[in-house]
Amino acid sequence: MEGESVTLNIDVNTVETDETDDQIQWRFRHNFLIALMYRQSGEKTVYNDTLDGRFRGRLKLDQTGSLTITDTRTTDSGLYTVKISNNILYTFNLTVYARLSVPVISRNCSSSSSSSSEQSCSLLCSVVNVSAVSVSWFRGHSLLSSISVSDLNISLSLPLEVEYQDKNSYSCVLNNSFTNQTAHLDIRGPCHTCPGPQVSVSLIVLVSAAAGSLLIVAAVRIFCICRKRDLEGDNVTVFLSTGPVLCVTCC
Repeated sequence: MEGESVTLNIDVNTVETDETDDQIQWRFRHNFLIALMYRQSGEKTVYNDTLDGRFRGRLKLDQTGSLTITDTRTTDSGLYTVKISNNILYTFNLTVYARLSVPVISRNCSSSSSSSSEQSCSLLCSVVNVSAVSVSWFRGHSLLSSISVSDLNISLSLPLEVEYQDKNSYSCVLNNSFTNQTAHLDIRGPCHTCPGPQVSVSLIVLVSAAAGSLLIVAAVRIFCICRKRDLEGDNVTVFLSTGPVLCVTCC
């Protein structure tokens, strides 16, 4: 599991080889030298710069030649070999699984018709960046639906529809070969009304501009009326009923 330590156990002292074959090599994916040990002197070396420092500060060799990897990561997965000269003595195929996060239960606002949504709630159980897992819906202890994938670093969503008046307990479970995470459904939580359509900023700007234009036109018309009445020597009060009522007295 990611974040834990793992030891690849060997004992080079029990291996019968030519006395001149003193150098023990640990290689990752055959090509990358990550650790070296000399049996006679017990001198040990780890190579922190291999693969851009992927193993920096996380490799340890003991007197038997066993290799310990601390704070394991998914990128540590792969084939490890122990070689003396050109002979492979040991082979380890290591798989490091990522820690599972708790699934997220949310309202599926893009599903079902409006008539059915009045009676039931459509839900999604979602997980992201998972590998070799299963996602399942349970009602109590009964399995309702499940989906499994073996791909690396993908996202999954599993739907479920429940009645608003349903009093059963529901849960969504994410699991792999070693562990699992469970999210329990509280129907009062995600089953709220989906948000309505959002008014775009461009529409607001367009309406504001149109309103401004109407005010300008109205002001020009008032000025013209006032100017005409002024020439005739009359007083006139003009009422505009578009929007808020404006009262303008021309003297």
